[in-house]
Amino acid sequence: MFDIGASELLLIVIVAIVVIGPKDLPLALRTAGRWIGKIRRISSHFRSGVETMIREAEMEEMERKWREQNEAIMAAHPHAASAEAALIGTDPGTGEAPGRTAALDGTAAQTASPGAGDGPPAPAKAP
Repeated sequence: MFDIGASELLLIVIVAIVVIGPKDLPLALRTAGRWIGKIRRISSHFRSGVETMIREAEMEEMERKWREQNEAIMAAHPHAASAEAALIGTDPGTGEAPGRTAALDGTAAQTASPGAGDGPPAPAKAP
């Protein structure tokens, strides 16, 4: 990133020892390390936020494109929706299975066919 070689690093260390002094150098290096750590954390947080925004924008774009393609396919083949509904056994208008009605709370309730469940089962006849 900064492309600092060995000779440049040695020069920085010598200048730091002369300017700061050997007694205060560990404290200065510790303080510099804390600042560098804070800068790295902030830049990492910023980078992850930008990457998240980019991913969300890409997902919205892909969802829009898929929705448009789906609408184009459904417009080109309108009979496919009713054929698929017939294959899986649902009503193409409501999407519900036959013999089911929607209850008030949104759950499906099975409708009883006539004669089914009208009292106890008939006893078996002996041979």
